[in-house]
Amino acid sequence: MTTTTPQLPTPTTREAVDFWPAKSMKVMKDEWQRLRCRFINANPVGPWGDVILSEWELEACGWEDFHPHTETNFVLEGELHIESEGKTVILRPGDAARVNPGRTGRYWAPVYARMVTIYGPNPEGLESHSFRYSEI
Repeated sequence: MTTTTPQLPTPTTREAVDFWPAKSMKVMKDEWQRLRCRFINANPVGPWGDVILSEWELEACGWEDFHPHTETNFVLEGELHIESEGKTVILRPGDAARVNPGRTGRYWAPVYARMVTIYGPNPEGLESHSFRYSEI
């Protein structure tokens, strides 16, 4: 039996405060020019026992994926639509919503949205999949 040890997003410095310097927003894929993100404290690869923080921008586009961990979105600017299992919510600045683990989430911004996203722990290291991108 193989045992997976959950890991923190990045090794701790053992100091009172861990610090992650700012990074630029990057296009997710060359063919997905309207979807940009930056992972702040770690990349969601392999198992992790803490949360992963990221920032996203969508310009008249959307995507969907299946993920094994929770995904909470907090909207900073614009309007974000989220749909999962037939339920749709519309988020505006200051609103937040979570798609729970083991579900497909569909996220889109008719015009523009910028949000902070928190991925919940993923101690098994299960991968997200079924990615789909679309432009509006």
